[in-house]
Amino acid sequence: MKIFTFALLTAILLPGSLPASARSSQPYQSGEAILRKVDQNLSSKNRIFESTMVIHGRRSTRSVTSRSWSESDKKSFSEYLSPASEAGTKMLKLEGQLWIYTPAADRTIQISGHMLRQSVMGSDLSYEDMMEDRKLTDIYDSRITGRDTLQGRDVILLELTARVTDVAYHRQKMWVDAERSVPLRQEMYAKSGQLLKRMELSDVERIQGRWFPKTMIYKDMLKEGKGTEFRITKIQFDAVIPDHVFSKASLR
Repeated sequence: MKIFTFALLTAILLPGSLPASARSSQPYQSGEAILRKVDQNLSSKNRIFESTMVIHGRRSTRSVTSRSWSESDKKSFSEYLSPASEAGTKMLKLEGQLWIYTPAADRTIQISGHMLRQSVMGSDLSYEDMMEDRKLTDIYDSRITGRDTLQGRDVILLELTARVTDVAYHRQKMWVDAERSVPLRQEMYAKSGQLLKRMELSDVERIQGRWFPKTMIYKDMLKEGKGTEFRITKIQFDAVIPDHVFSKASLR
């Protein structure tokens, strides 16, 4: 049924958008097959990375750097390195639970419930955004809705609908690079249909055999400001991470 559905969509969407010679060479794919390739690029057994988060507020811009470790979608640990006011702040996720240690107060608090929807350090990302690391194919059904051009690249448009209830965004639209199978734009929607977040992804590089976007610009559509730029400055996939990194003892 999926092959038939895609063949029908292809017949509707491709004429006029590609030359006949190009259309004849396009392999038939389902939305699920494309999303599986996206997962292969973005997901990994574990990873270690350093990043800079540039927060463009209404009146000022500030940068926060951090180093992070993650294992599957169950464990992650981040330590903020700068500015001085944020240095030493640590964040630990274990099996869906989140703790934050702030050195200024010398205090560890657990973030849960409605607090997970709050902004991380005044950025356009929420704690829910930071915690979500499950494979997209594990939580969304997907279908192809069209083709387009974005950032000078041919992209396939996917519509994702959640099949689980514990997800921050019920529906997503995704513009997937047709050749490299990485998203270049995502829009996240509430169940009501309201657009909540938009993310632009760029600086796609080949790293350890996978395509990976190193720059992501998040925009919370419900707040003013120019968005938050998240840049990966260094990343390593499938590294060896000691177990003690993902322990509460690491918070202090």
